[in-house]
Order: sequence, then structure tokens, then C-alpha cells
Amino acid sequence: MTELKLRLQDGDTETVVSVDQDVFTIGRLPECNLYLPSGGVSRTHAQIVKTGDDVWTIEDLGSKNGTQVNERLLTRPQQLHHGDVVWLGNVSLVVLVITPHTQSVVQQSTTTNAADQKTILRNVKQLQQQWIEADSKDGDINNNKDKTIARLKDLVDIAKNLCAATSIEEIFFQVQQVVFRYLDSIDRLALLIDVAGGGNLELINAATRNLIQQENLPPDGSWISRSICQKVFEEKVVIQSADTHKDERFAGEHSILVKGIRSVMAVPLWDENKVVGVLYADAHLSSYHWANEGEEELSFFSALANLVASSVQRWLLLDRLKQEEVIRHRLERYHSPAVVQQLISVGKLPDGRLPPEESEISILFADLVGFTAISERVTPTAIAQLLNSLFEEMLQEVFTYGGTLDKYIGDCIMAFFGAPEPQPDHAERATAAAKGMLTRLERLNLNGFWQEPLQLRIAVNSGKAVVGDVGSSQRVEYTALGATINLAARMEPICPTGECVISEETYNMLSQPIDFHEMGSYTFKGINRLVKVYQTKMQGNS
Repeated sequence: MTELKLRLQDGDTETVVSVDQDVFTIGRLPECNLYLPSGGVSRTHAQIVKTGDDVWTIEDLGSKNGTQVNERLLTRPQQLHHGDVVWLGNVSLVVLVITPHTQSVVQQSTTTNAADQKTILRNVKQLQQQWIEADSKDGDINNNKDKTIARLKDLVDIAKNLCAATSIEEIFFQVQQVVFRYLDSIDRLALLIDVAGGGNLELINAATRNLIQQENLPPDGSWISRSICQKVFEEKVVIQSADTHKDERFAGEHSILVKGIRSVMAVPLWDENKVVGVLYADAHLSSYHWANEGEEELSFFSALANLVASSVQRWLLLDRLKQEEVIRHRLERYHSPAVVQQLISVGKLPDGRLPPEESEISILFADLVGFTAISERVTPTAIAQLLNSLFEEMLQEVFTYGGTLDKYIGDCIMAFFGAPEPQPDHAERATAAAKGMLTRLERLNLNGFWQEPLQLRIAVNSGKAVVGDVGSSQRVEYTALGATINLAARMEPICPTGECVISEETYNMLSQPIDFHEMGSYTFKGINRLVKVYQTKMQGNS
């Protein structure tokens, strides 16, 4: 008489359950015929129905995670056959159709599977040449040479394709094609890279052999064993396990059991002595054939990883250069070239941004006197040309003293000193830049820079401010914020034409403030205290 049984693997325990009801329910409720107290199993997950002599079908009962038979999601009742693998959440059941002829075979299978496990842990260098130098088991030397030549040719072709890849997506596509062609036991593949170089592996790309399953692959990489990848990355070893459930090394790794990982291979991507990532592959089913072929497949996987490592290194370098160029281009709008180079070299730019932080700075406002009147007399095009030329000249003084351009506000220049790199003498730098701007403009006027002489009013204040990138994902501005900036903006309108005024805070920071004399104490809107202001008149100005 034919019977239907289900073989359930739970850790080191293997249980065979008889389907002894015409309608056999499976779920998380104790009243189900097969009680599976697992988080991935619904209360009434699926049922097996005997529809005729020696015929059983299985159907999903609207479970949350679905029911799969041989990795195909059930959408309607399906007949079961001997050897089918049924997945309910994270639990797998092997279907056994028992006849008097197969009874002894099944019993033998359940007692010998544990002995067939094959776990391999090797140093990477031990596997570099192993796959290439094919080992002929029958002793045929000529056959061995032919196989070695064929494998070398394959690696050359793979290397050519990887070298031609211009993006990380193309690199992974080439790897995916090769792995799924050579390794029949692999279901899923992932490429993880230490992009920032800090030891944090990021999932770059992943794929499944079955395209139908691709859309069900979690994009966050939650299906990957991070503990295995981290061990491979840190210790520069390759790992292969035919059955993680029976591998003592993973006995404490509950996540591996929950994720349904049975067989797994992981190898480091390393170029000389530097590991840049991990190539990871796994399958839901135990790969018992690895007892004979596993080391050869692992050798190939490792040899492939060496080629991939070189391509990944090249991609990381090019990507870093592109990012640096973008960052450099953006920063040079605000900082002198020397400051930009220093920021890039010390690596102070996470995600290409300068995070806001409190700094001691001196803020400078330089405003063109009589701009409104000038705008009434000339065309908008002429005004734009005037401002462009004037700003270009004045910015040279800011950069000469290591200052940072905050922004242009109409006809006004806003700049500061003391950030992003600390400058203990920021007050000296700001006042020197102000004097330089007034002197430069005087020289430009003598050389007929504009159709009439131009004059500036400049105000400088010192104190604490928050400085950094501020804005949305669409637009970011490097700027300074706080009361120190507000006071400098308020001081600028009281500055006499062609002069510079500084606050008492700035005055007290100067090593030789002899060029400045007290102008008086003032009250400003929004500031509930008297502010003592100092001024200087540049030689040659009238």
C-alpha cells in the first residue's frame, strides 16, 4: 500500500510524519494535523488532500508568506511527487511517497544523510590554483592537461569580460552569468563590497537563478548571513557548508536557521593583501553532492573571486576619483584651492558633505555702495557684468587669507574665516581680507575698472556660529548660521563709505589693533545690548 510521508529537518533532529488523513492541515495552531510553531508559518498555512488512489495535492490556505513547491510559489492546488520539497515560511518538508519497494531506500536515506555532510574551511591561497590545475582521478595525464587548458581559457574569457565592464552592475552581471553556468547547486548570489574602506560590507547587487524568485529577493540583503560574510572578510578564509543546520560552527547562529539557509559558499574578494568585499552564494536545499565535488566548486568560486577583486578595485578607484572631482568642483565655489585639497586629503567629507558643527569664526559682509542708483542707470546685462567682475576681484582677497565664501546676496559678499578648518587667527585673517578688498578696489578705480569710482562698506564680527551644509536633498548650501552672523549684517549699514567696521569681539582678538579706533556704541534691531564698534579708514581713501 502506498503512503505519503513528510520529512521535517529541525536542527540535528529529523522527523518523518505520516499523512494519515484525507485532508491533512499544516500550520502554527496546535489543532493542525502537523503543528509547526515557527514564526514564518501561518496559523493554518496549507493543506494536503488525498484526491484518489496514490494521488495527493497540496494547496495554500491564504498564508502570509506563501507556500512553495520546488521553489515555485503555489497559486493553485498541485499534485505532490516523491522528492518534492515544500517550503512553508522558513520550514521545509521533503515529500516521501512510500511503496513497499522504496521503504528500505527511504529508511537508509534518513539514517545516512547526516554522514554525507561536507563542510570546507580553507585559506584563500590554498585554493588559488586548485581549480585551474585539474586533478584527473582516472590518472589520464593528457585528459588532465586538456581540462587545465580549457579552464585557463575560461578564466581568460571571464577576465576579458570583467575588464570590459564599465560599471559595478556590468561586473556583477558577468559574475552572475559565470556562477549560474558553472555551479548548478547555487540558487542565490550576492556581491558585498567595503565601499568606504572601513570594514562595513554593503550589498551592491544580488540575483537568483530562477528569475521568478528575483522579485521576492529582499533588497536590503536580510536573507544573507552577515556572520558568515564578516568571518570571510575579516579572516580572509573561504567557507563552504553543505548543510548549515548540521554544521557545528553555526550551531549558535539562529539567524541562519530562520533565514532558511542550508548550503552556503562565501569567498573574499582580495587583491594582494587587501580584502575589498565578499562573493556570497547559498541555496535552500542541502548540497549533498559537495561531499565529492564541493572542494572543486569552491576552488572555482575562489579563483573567480580573485578576478572580480581586481575589477572591483578598479571600480572603487574610478568611483572615488569621480566623487572627489564632484566634491572638489562644489567646494571650490566656497573655499580656496588649498583648503579644498586639505579637506579632501583628511577625509572630512562623509557623503561629500560637511556636516553642520559649531565653530569660532569671523564673519565678513562687503556691500557695494550706491548699487540701487547704479542699477537705475545701466542695463541688467551691464549690472551682471559689473558684479561678476567685482566679485571675481574681491574673492581673490578672501581666498588669499584662507577664507570661505558663504554666498552672494545681491551686491553683497558674505564670507567667513575659521571654518571648515579651525583658524585660531580668524579675526586677523578677516580684517586683513577686508583691508585687502578696499585697497584692491582703490587700485581698480585708478585703472578705470568701471565708468565711475566704486566704493564698499565692510563689517566684521567674531564669535560662535554653526557652519556646514544646510538644505534639502535637491539643494544644499554651505553656510554659517547664528547670532554672530546677524550682528555683522546689522553693522554693515552703519559703516562709512570706503571703510571697514569691526565689533568689540573682533577688536579684542587682534594682536595689533592700532589701525582701528572706537566709533561708538550702537543698538541694533533684535540685539538687546549695546555693541561697541570700531572703524578704520584706509590710506588713500577720501
